[in-house]
This record gives sequence, structure tokens and C-alpha cells, in this order.
Amino acid sequence: MAGVSGTGIAPEGSDGALALLHRFIEQIVGVRGQSRATAEAYRHDIAIYLGFLTGHRGEPVGLAGLGRVTSSEMRAWIAHLRGEGLSARSAARALSAVKGFHRWLAEAEGLDATAVLATRAPRVKAGLPRPLSPDAARDVLSLAEVQHAEPWVAARDVAVLTLLYACGLRISEALNLTGADAPLGERLRILGKGKKERDVPVLPAAREAVATYTRLCPHELSPDAPLFRGVRGGKLNASQVEKMMADVRLQLGLPATATPHALRHSFATHLLEAGGDLRAIQTLLGHASLSSTQVYTALDQAHLMDIYDAARRKRPPS
Repeated sequence: MAGVSGTGIAPEGSDGALALLHRFIEQIVGVRGQSRATAEAYRHDIAIYLGFLTGHRGEPVGLAGLGRVTSSEMRAWIAHLRGEGLSARSAARALSAVKGFHRWLAEAEGLDATAVLATRAPRVKAGLPRPLSPDAARDVLSLAEVQHAEPWVAARDVAVLTLLYACGLRISEALNLTGADAPLGERLRILGKGKKERDVPVLPAAREAVATYTRLCPHELSPDAPLFRGVRGGKLNASQVEKMMADVRLQLGLPATATPHALRHSFATHLLEAGGDLRAIQTLLGHASLSSTQVYTALDQAHLMDIYDAARRKRPPS
């Protein structure tokens, strides 16, 4: 089984740790609809956890053993991860995967998951997003238009970046649009993380950018096919957008943090600075929790303090 070799976990038949992990991964992919990439990340983190339990106890871990995990073992595992140099954020992610595994064991096998679910994650210091200034965002869109000699490719790049900045879309959400979404109306139905749907308003600039692209695109944009195409007609890859953005930021002298995702951050930050409501911005971004959106409050406060400090420096001495 991929990703768990060398952990020292014994299969132990159908109720062994490896068999249980395999069943869990198949369940989250087949039933919950998680992507294979997410499932592999879960597999990796849980396999390390199971390997730790095996070494910690000195015996193979099976179904019964997983029902006896204690709070002290959970603390020891997290301390082990941190001792191996894992960041607080990565350790918190691993704990989330293990909790999901034990929650499934509780539902599927009736195991007691109390100690695992009660384990507190390492404290993660929230990092502030790095938005672009309004002028820099406009410069990015203008310069993207001249990065490719093919007019339809240049129009495509502008349309994608405009959707990130004007609608606050994730790059994956923009690239998952299909021909059925064009021409854009005043609102756009987006399928976001966790397959949650949301409606976002579409500004005229975004409608015009996508209309220009669809008018020039040489490929048939059928309703069930990707809206944004690569040069050969396949679905546009996010790495191509990231490379184009890297070229643009180099030409503009912008920092490495000026990525396609930074345009989404800029959308939220500029809305907040203009007096937007935090709850409304949460809905527009598709954040499941308000805490994910509240980081922009700190960012806006930092922006206001910069303005205040600049005004103080300009004030003539009394």
C-alpha cells in the first residue's frame, strides 16, 4: 500500500491498521468526494501516526488498539512531530487527518474516539495575506494583456486574472468554469471547496474580459467543456497562470508574494477598506468559517495604522 512502507505497522488481517487506513481512504474518496491529492495527504499523515503508535507501544496496532488511544499518547505524538521539525501548521493539519480517521472509526466500528477528538492542536500564528495595492492590481491586468503574441491567449490570461480580482475566485474555481457559464451574467454560481456552492456578483469588467476571450478563442467552447483552454485546446493548467503571473510581477518589480492567489486576497482587502461587511465578504469568498475571513480585519487595521503614521510624519511641528 503506497505511502506506509517502513512504518512498522502490521496488517493484522481485515482489522489491522493498514486495512483500516485503506478503507478510510476509499470512503473519503468514494463517498465524501475528496480529491485523490487530499486523500494521499491524509494517508501520509495517518500512516506516520500509526507508525508512531506501533513504536511507542512496541507492538502492532489494530482495531482494538486504536480504541485504546489515550490523551498522553496523543500529546506524545504531537511532541514527536514537533521534535522532528514539523511546523505548528503542519502538525495541526496532521491532527485534523487523524481526528477524521478516528471519527470514522467511531461511526464504522463503534470505537471510543473521545481522547483523540479532545486533543488540542498546536497554536498556529495566523499569517496576514499579502494583497496588492489597487494600482498594482490594475498594472498586473494591463501587463498580462501583452505577455503573449496570440491575441486570444492574451485575452484568456486577462480574463482569468480579472475573475480572481473582480470576483474573488480561487484559481481552481476560475479554471473549473465551463462553456455553459459563458457569457457571464450579473451573478455566477461557483462550486468551491467541499463542493459548497455560492453566488458571486460579476462586475462589468469581468464580463467584458470573458466576452473578449470567448470571441477570440479558436476552440469550440461547448457547455460541458472547460471554458479556459490551453494553446492546444486542453483545459488551462494553473501552473501556466502562475508562470505568467511570475513574469508580470518580475516586469513590474513586485515581490514574490504577488501570486494569482494574492489577487483574491486583494479583492477581499479592497472591499473591506471600502467599508464592506465582513460577513458579506465571507460569503463572497466561500469561507466556511468567519475566522478565515477575520484575518482581513487585522490587515485593514494595519493599513489604517500606516495611514495614521504617514499623516503624523507630515504634520508640521506645533
